Amino acid sequence: MPRRIAFVLLGLAALVLVAVIPTSARADSEFLAGQFLVAEPSMPDPRFAETVILMISHNAEGALGLIVNRRLGVIEIADLLMELGRPSEGAEGKIDLFLGGPVEPERGFILHSADSIPDYSNPVGDDFAVTGMPDILTRIAEGDGPRDSLFALGYAGWGPGQLESEIRRRDWFAAAADPDFVFTDEPAETWQRVMDRRGVDL
Repeated sequence: MPRRIAFVLLGLAALVLVAVIPTSARADSEFLAGQFLVAEPSMPDPRFAETVILMISHNAEGALGLIVNRRLGVIEIADLLMELGRPSEGAEGKIDLFLGGPVEPERGFILHSADSIPDYSNPVGDDFAVTGMPDILTRIAEGDGPRDSLFALGYAGWGPGQLESEIRRRDWFAAAADPDFVFTDEPAETWQRVMDRRGVDL
Protein backbone atom coordinates (compact mmCIF):
# COMPACT_ATOMS: atom_id res chain seq x y z
CA MET A 1 0.00 0.00 0.00
CA PRO A 2 1.47 3.44 -0.89
CA ARG A 3 2.79 5.25 2.19
CA ARG A 4 0.57 8.29 1.65
CA ILE A 5 -2.57 6.17 1.43
CA ALA A 6 -1.60 4.17 4.50
CA PHE A 7 -1.03 7.39 6.44
CA VAL A 8 -4.34 9.03 5.58
CA LEU A 9 -6.26 5.88 6.47
CA LEU A 10 -5.12 6.00 10.09
CA GLY A 11 -7.95 6.63 12.53
CA LEU A 12 -10.77 5.39 10.28
CA ALA A 13 -11.71 2.36 12.38
CA ALA A 14 -14.70 4.21 13.88
CA LEU A 15 -16.14 5.08 10.47
CA VAL A 16 -19.95 5.17 10.71
CA LEU A 17 -22.67 7.12 8.95
CA VAL A 18 -23.64 9.38 11.83
CA ALA A 19 -19.98 10.21 12.47
CA VAL A 20 -19.21 11.43 8.96
CA ILE A 21 -22.43 12.85 7.53
CA PRO A 22 -23.83 15.86 9.40
CA THR A 23 -27.57 16.33 9.78
CA SER A 24 -27.59 18.90 6.98
CA ALA A 25 -26.46 16.19 4.56
CA ARG A 26 -29.52 13.98 5.00
CA ALA A 27 -32.32 13.52 2.48
CA ASP A 28 -34.04 16.84 3.26
CA SER A 29 -31.26 18.80 1.54
CA GLU A 30 -32.23 21.48 -0.99
CA PHE A 31 -30.75 23.97 -3.44
CA LEU A 32 -27.55 22.61 -5.07
CA ALA A 33 -27.62 19.08 -3.62
CA GLY A 34 -26.97 16.58 -6.40
CA GLN A 35 -25.30 19.14 -8.65
CA PHE A 36 -21.71 20.01 -9.44
CA LEU A 37 -20.08 23.03 -7.83
CA VAL A 38 -17.25 24.03 -10.15
CA ALA A 39 -14.33 26.33 -9.37
CA GLU A 40 -14.04 29.32 -11.65
CA PRO A 41 -10.60 29.86 -13.25
CA SER A 42 -10.26 32.86 -10.93
CA MET A 43 -10.79 30.80 -7.75
CA PRO A 44 -8.66 32.59 -5.10
CA ASP A 45 -8.32 29.62 -2.71
CA PRO A 46 -5.53 27.30 -3.94
CA ARG A 47 -7.10 24.36 -2.08
CA PHE A 48 -9.99 24.50 -4.53
CA ALA A 49 -8.26 25.54 -7.75
CA GLU A 50 -9.76 23.62 -10.69
CA THR A 51 -11.93 21.46 -8.46
CA VAL A 52 -15.28 19.87 -9.21
CA ILE A 53 -17.41 19.17 -6.15
CA LEU A 54 -20.48 16.96 -6.03
CA MET A 55 -22.82 18.68 -3.61
CA ILE A 56 -24.20 16.29 -1.02
CA SER A 57 -26.11 18.87 1.01
CA HIS A 58 -27.03 22.52 0.60
CA ASN A 59 -29.68 24.21 2.70
CA ALA A 60 -30.16 27.01 5.19
CA GLU A 61 -27.85 25.28 7.68
CA GLY A 62 -24.90 25.28 5.28
CA ALA A 63 -23.46 23.06 2.60
CA LEU A 64 -21.34 19.94 2.21
CA GLY A 65 -19.77 18.39 -0.86
CA LEU A 66 -17.09 15.97 -2.04
CA ILE A 67 -14.32 16.85 -4.46
CA VAL A 68 -14.47 14.30 -7.28
CA ASN A 69 -11.37 15.16 -9.30
CA ARG A 70 -8.53 14.80 -6.76
CA ARG A 71 -7.61 11.13 -6.85
CA LEU A 72 -4.96 10.05 -4.36
CA GLY A 73 -4.55 6.56 -5.75
CA VAL A 74 -6.17 3.14 -5.91
CA ILE A 75 -6.47 0.81 -2.94
CA GLU A 76 -7.34 -2.85 -2.56
CA ILE A 77 -10.74 -3.21 -0.91
CA ALA A 78 -9.29 -5.94 1.31
CA ASP A 79 -6.64 -3.50 2.60
CA LEU A 80 -9.27 -0.84 3.22
CA LEU A 81 -11.52 -3.25 5.11
CA MET A 82 -8.53 -4.31 7.20
CA GLU A 83 -7.76 -0.67 8.06
CA LEU A 84 -11.39 -0.25 9.10
CA GLY A 85 -11.24 -3.29 11.36
CA ARG A 86 -13.65 -5.28 9.19
CA PRO A 87 -13.34 -8.88 7.93
CA SER A 88 -11.27 -8.81 4.75
CA GLU A 89 -10.55 -12.45 3.93
CA GLY A 90 -11.60 -13.22 0.37
CA ALA A 91 -12.45 -9.59 -0.43
CA GLU A 92 -11.59 -8.78 -4.03
CA GLY A 93 -11.38 -5.68 -6.15
CA LYS A 94 -10.03 -2.18 -5.84
CA ILE A 95 -11.54 1.23 -5.22
CA ASP A 96 -10.33 4.71 -6.14
CA LEU A 97 -9.25 6.82 -3.18
CA PHE A 98 -9.97 10.57 -3.40
CA LEU A 99 -9.31 13.67 -1.37
CA GLY A 100 -12.90 14.68 -0.72
CA GLY A 101 -11.98 18.03 0.81
CA PRO A 102 -9.92 19.82 3.46
CA VAL A 103 -12.40 19.41 6.33
CA GLU A 104 -11.88 16.41 8.64
CA PRO A 105 -9.62 14.42 6.30
CA GLU A 106 -9.74 11.51 8.73
CA ARG A 107 -13.43 11.00 7.89
CA GLY A 108 -14.43 8.71 5.06
CA PHE A 109 -17.32 8.64 2.60
CA ILE A 110 -18.24 6.05 0.01
CA LEU A 111 -19.82 7.81 -2.96
CA HIS A 112 -21.55 5.40 -5.30
CA SER A 113 -23.95 5.08 -8.21
CA ALA A 114 -27.68 4.89 -7.56
CA ASP A 115 -28.27 1.51 -9.22
CA SER A 116 -27.99 -0.10 -5.76
CA ILE A 117 -28.92 1.94 -2.68
CA PRO A 118 -28.97 0.03 0.62
CA ASP A 119 -30.92 1.39 3.58
CA TYR A 120 -27.80 2.92 5.09
CA SER A 121 -26.98 5.04 2.01
CA ASN A 122 -28.37 8.53 1.43
CA PRO A 123 -29.55 9.31 -2.13
CA VAL A 124 -27.93 12.38 -3.70
CA GLY A 125 -29.97 13.60 -6.64
CA ASP A 126 -31.05 10.95 -9.14
CA ASP A 127 -27.70 9.38 -9.94
CA PHE A 128 -25.70 9.10 -6.72
CA ALA A 129 -25.77 7.98 -3.11
CA VAL A 130 -23.35 8.39 -0.23
CA THR A 131 -22.67 6.48 2.95
CA GLY A 132 -20.14 6.19 5.74
CA MET A 133 -20.97 2.54 6.46
CA PRO A 134 -18.17 0.07 5.62
CA ASP A 135 -20.78 -2.64 4.91
CA ILE A 136 -21.08 -1.40 1.36
CA LEU A 137 -17.40 -2.12 0.76
CA THR A 138 -18.07 -5.76 1.61
CA ARG A 139 -20.96 -5.81 -0.85
CA ILE A 140 -18.77 -4.28 -3.55
CA ALA A 141 -16.03 -6.84 -2.89
CA GLU A 142 -18.61 -9.64 -3.18
CA GLY A 143 -19.92 -8.30 -6.49
CA ASP A 144 -23.28 -7.39 -4.93
CA GLY A 145 -22.80 -3.65 -4.60
CA PRO A 146 -23.32 -0.60 -6.81
CA ARG A 147 -21.79 -0.55 -10.27
CA ASP A 148 -19.55 2.48 -9.58
CA SER A 149 -18.01 3.79 -6.37
CA LEU A 150 -15.16 5.79 -4.88
CA PHE A 151 -13.83 6.35 -1.39
CA ALA A 152 -13.32 9.99 -0.36
CA LEU A 153 -11.39 11.27 2.63
CA GLY A 154 -12.57 14.57 4.06
CA TYR A 155 -15.14 16.95 2.62
CA ALA A 156 -15.72 20.57 1.62
CA GLY A 157 -18.00 22.40 4.04
CA TRP A 158 -19.60 25.83 4.34
CA GLY A 159 -21.52 27.55 7.11
CA PRO A 160 -24.90 29.28 6.65
CA GLY A 161 -24.73 31.74 3.76
CA GLN A 162 -21.02 31.19 3.14
CA LEU A 163 -21.33 29.31 -0.14
CA GLU A 164 -23.93 31.75 -1.47
CA SER A 165 -21.47 34.57 -0.79
CA GLU A 166 -18.69 32.76 -2.67
CA ILE A 167 -20.99 32.13 -5.64
CA ARG A 168 -21.96 35.81 -5.75
CA ARG A 169 -18.23 36.61 -5.70
CA ARG A 170 -17.92 34.35 -8.77
CA ASP A 171 -15.59 31.84 -7.15
CA TRP A 172 -17.92 29.00 -8.24
CA PHE A 173 -20.63 28.12 -10.70
CA ALA A 174 -23.16 25.29 -10.65
CA ALA A 175 -23.54 22.64 -13.35
CA ALA A 176 -25.57 19.49 -13.87
CA ALA A 177 -23.80 16.50 -12.31
CA ASP A 178 -22.79 13.78 -14.75
CA PRO A 179 -21.93 10.29 -13.42
CA ASP A 180 -19.52 9.83 -16.34
CA PHE A 181 -17.53 12.78 -14.99
CA VAL A 182 -17.46 11.36 -11.44
CA PHE A 183 -16.74 7.69 -12.07
CA THR A 184 -14.03 8.09 -14.66
CA ASP A 185 -10.56 6.70 -15.32
CA GLU A 186 -9.29 10.25 -15.87
CA PRO A 187 -10.51 12.42 -12.96
CA ALA A 188 -7.71 14.92 -13.56
CA GLU A 189 -9.53 15.89 -16.77
CA THR A 190 -12.93 16.36 -15.13
CA TRP A 191 -12.64 20.09 -14.46
CA GLN A 192 -11.73 20.85 -18.07
CA ARG A 193 -14.48 18.55 -19.35
CA VAL A 194 -17.05 20.42 -17.26
CA MET A 195 -15.66 23.76 -18.43
CA ASP A 196 -15.92 22.62 -22.05
CA ARG A 197 -19.59 21.79 -21.50
CA ARG A 198 -20.36 24.89 -19.48
CA GLY A 199 -22.49 26.51 -22.15
CA VAL A 200 -24.67 23.40 -22.33
CA ASP A 201 -25.11 23.07 -18.55
CA LEU A 202 -26.05 26.70 -18.10
